[in-house]
Amino acid sequence: MFSWLRPMGRLLTHQATCRVLALSVFMAAAIGIGLMPTGNGLEAGGKDKRFPAPEIASGEEWLNVANPLSLEKLKGRIVVLDFWTLCCINCIHTLPDLAKLEAKYPGMLVVIGVHSPKFEHEKKTEAIRKAILKYEIKHPIINDADHKVWKRFRVNSWPTLVVIDPDGNIVARGSGEGLHDALDKLLGELVKEYRAKKTLKEDVLDFQLAKEKVQTPLFFPGKVLADGPGKRLFIADSTHHRIVITNLDGQKIAVAGNGADGFKDGGYDVAQFSDPQGMTLIGDTLYVADRKNHAIRALDLKKQTVKTVAGTGEQDRRGRFNGGPAAKTGLNSPWDLMEYKGKIFVAMAGHHQIWTYDPKAQTVEPYAGDGAEDIVDGPLDRAAFAQPSGLTHDGKNLYVADSETSSIRALPLDGTGNVSSVVGEGLFEFGDKDGIGKDVRLQHPLAVVQHEGLLYVADTYNSKIKVIDPKTKSCFTFKGAGEEWKGKPFEEPAGLSLIGDKLYVADTNNHRIRVVDLRARTVRTVELSGVEPPRKIVEKKK
Repeated sequence: MFSWLRPMGRLLTHQATCRVLALSVFMAAAIGIGLMPTGNGLEAGGKDKRFPAPEIASGEEWLNVANPLSLEKLKGRIVVLDFWTLCCINCIHTLPDLAKLEAKYPGMLVVIGVHSPKFEHEKKTEAIRKAILKYEIKHPIINDADHKVWKRFRVNSWPTLVVIDPDGNIVARGSGEGLHDALDKLLGELVKEYRAKKTLKEDVLDFQLAKEKVQTPLFFPGKVLADGPGKRLFIADSTHHRIVITNLDGQKIAVAGNGADGFKDGGYDVAQFSDPQGMTLIGDTLYVADRKNHAIRALDLKKQTVKTVAGTGEQDRRGRFNGGPAAKTGLNSPWDLMEYKGKIFVAMAGHHQIWTYDPKAQTVEPYAGDGAEDIVDGPLDRAAFAQPSGLTHDGKNLYVADSETSSIRALPLDGTGNVSSVVGEGLFEFGDKDGIGKDVRLQHPLAVVQHEGLLYVADTYNSKIKVIDPKTKSCFTFKGAGEEWKGKPFEEPAGLSLIGDKLYVADTNNHRIRVVDLRARTVRTVELSGVEPPRKIVEKKK
């Protein structure tokens, strides 16, 4: 999330949000609304301080709806504009809050997502369409590729919510995640006001939601774990909310999770996950980063049961420095897991930190990062990360795919020493460029794996596999000789795992697992057998 305030008074480096407070006051006066710091609630102007909202769009492309909308068409309904970008963890955290409010105020409330991108890749309509499906968004979205709507509403941080009353006036706005309760209170007041006026429309609008052309056995698989000794693949079938287990040829062994988006322990057939991501294996136990449940789950592969071992099931936004008993300590979007000598390192994307989970002691603790969203090297407790999403190691160093800074970071496994940057320079320094050191540019990498002294990186928004030598800091795009490889074999790859010279890739937006032969430099798809999409989901997460 990109906001104005930082822990410890650190200066901002975000191009889009580095503004002085005086500017925010000017903006508030200009359009008649207040501007609040992150997570402190909505700033409402009151009935006598409402001002007409500018038109929400003018020529931008719309998704998740049959035809473009306008404030005139939406007169009589409350409109909430959600300015977001698909990479941002805080924007992702805001989506479930908005979904709850849409369900509570059907017809009366219309949420419109204004997708104002950070990364170049996010400007693409197809990338946004995939994100709509991945995050199961049920409201219209504007592709604000050139930030025209962003500028019209004078927004300067992700996420920002703008509330417009049924008369078309701006009522309030707020920046940051965690605004559900304040927004709910305001919506309730507006509903009461406009029901009294008898001008509130409550019939439910029918939007034409995005759909994939065909159903696939996997749906946006986020991570993959290849188990050489067991000759198994563990696949985080993320948007199907389950874990798929196959042999190396793709034949089904088991499926954990019934496909419903929820939070439930028990046998594989009744257990529920919510956007599971990274996994690590210790003996006969598979540990899973259950991202949207803010928890770590343990699969007993023999008994075929699922148990929550860390996290409470609720997001913790303030406990980034407070470890403790695993079952009683809140987590914040754990995105990847990696075992080392019995300890599990956790890429805690929501806290912008690295944590550890000790299965024997049943405790969780912060390991590195001060919680600021930035790229800062130095001592473990003073360094800064930005949405870490992938982990690997070489026996000495832990390597991190630090997605929001488009960087690869290195830190010691033994707890002594400093965090350093292998490649990557800043929150707004990204691209697609091979080279050495400061010349290298990645774009939102989500996974990294170590092999024979080299780091293989899922350069997610460039849809490529890059190879980095951490000693020389050199980077090159891995290319193969096969005819198929000359095209575009991946679309937003987000997970990597290795067995020998075989690199398994979660080809997320293509809904499949691919295998790269590092010696032959060829690529093939794992053909799944016996794995079907889950049955119609009837249970929904509360």
